Amino acid sequence: MTGSQITYLEREVLIKYPNSHIVLLRPSMSFMLMQTPDPLTIKDALPDFSKTTHIFLPINDCRNVEVAEGGSHWSLLLVSVIDAVAFHYDSMNPMNEQEAALATQKIGQLLGKPLRFHNLDDSPQQENNSDCGVFVCIQMRHLLVKRLLQVQAKERVTMSMGGKYVDARGGRKEMLGIIEGYRKEGEKRRSRSASPFGKRKDHSSKSPPRID
Repeated sequence: MTGSQITYLEREVLIKYPNSHIVLLRPSMSFMLMQTPDPLTIKDALPDFSKTTHIFLPINDCRNVEVAEGGSHWSLLLVSVIDAVAFHYDSMNPMNEQEAALATQKIGQLLGKPLRFHNLDDSPQQENNSDCGVFVCIQMRHLLVKRLLQVQAKERVTMSMGGKYVDARGGRKEMLGIIEGYRKEGEKRRSRSASPFGKRKDHSSKSPPRID
């Protein structure tokens, strides 16, 4: 679910802001970063952070290096590179605080500077044991669309989610709709690629292929 939300935000939101320098790391990349003793050894496998202002990282409590999206709980880490600070949003606070602090340390090594870590105690809390992924998606979109993209890169904006209501039920329904949309899109692409007419049409397209 989190990966699909990131794809949606990249394709439908960030593409409209070509001058923004915000990176959304996929769950597998965040996990790889956390599990690598020296993050500099995987620098070439990660996005170029040289001009990045903010980085969103989904955080998972999985300890098994063979299962990139295992574990039992998700939370969100937002790194403000320009302020050298990381904000952690945990809907079952402080369950993932240790993992988020580790991710902050690893990102700091990649950036070549120490980062201050803030575990935000006022983050909205879930009411069950299954909505953590939905909370990550909703908060990521809110912080990106309603906060960061509404101001200039050097302007200050509050990163607290205190008092923010999270509609987990509505958010889950919307996320599932996005996933279903991508599933249908994939089926259409496979159908076109299986047709000689579809192949001819694809070759005439001016858009380069996208690698996810």
